[in-house]
Amino acid sequence: MARLKGHIFNVKEDLCYGCGACIGLCPVSVLELVDQIIIVDEKNCTHCKLCIPSCPVFALELKVDNNE
Repeated sequence: MARLKGHIFNVKEDLCYGCGACIGLCPVSVLELVDQIIIVDEKNCTHCKLCIPSCPVFALELKVDNNE
């Protein structure tokens, strides 16, 4: 799967409570639970979006990268 140009994967840390529901769905294993927050290895994320609907509090998103 190709990355979405001009986008980054973002975890809304104020919403994420570390349930880990997203981790097992990532086909490239870039999600990790650290101190009850999901951390993403953004450079290796494929932006496949498989994890996004698994989040019960809508803490995962792809957003426009304003630094690009």
